[in-house]
Amino acid sequence: MRLLHSRFRHAAIGAAIFAAPAFAATPMDLSIIDRAVADFTGAAQGQPGGAKLPVDRRLRLDPCDGPLDLSWFGRDQRSVQVVCPQRGWKIYVAVDGASSAPVYGNGYGNGQARSASGQTLVNRGEGVTILARGSGFTLTRQGEALESGAQGDWIKIRPVGDKKATLRAQVLRPGQVGMELP
Repeated sequence: MRLLHSRFRHAAIGAAIFAAPAFAATPMDLSIIDRAVADFTGAAQGQPGGAKLPVDRRLRLDPCDGPLDLSWFGRDQRSVQVVCPQRGWKIYVAVDGASSAPVYGNGYGNGQARSASGQTLVNRGEGVTILARGSGFTLTRQGEALESGAQGDWIKIRPVGDKKATLRAQVLRPGQVGMELP
């Protein structure tokens, strides 16, 4: 009987030791993801171009130890993929498609859309996110605007870490430019 009691005590202690880390870990603050998506899209939640809804508060994600990786998901960019590389999780946040979804013109003159006000959305020297879309994929990279532009304008961009190379990209929304790849 004493041996049986001792085994239960050891089993209980062992279970407590292994369960402690699970209870000690505080889940990820989901408002961090909401803010990251708003920063990435350039639009507030519930606004055209922003997240349709906040991240589901029932989710219990491990806290991310490093920066979140965000990228557009889907050909029509109706979702943002949020990845925590350190913890191995990813979620998708639906974006309001009623936005001025990226409409890529075909060059420097034809098909260029302009915002109704012609308001400058990207200023020279500003850091921008460069989106390169191809058949079934979207790549993102950070860059610096070498010219100012309104929505639909094609401006010169220098990718971060590349002192000489420049490219032209279309202004999509504040802080975001893009181009269509063949």
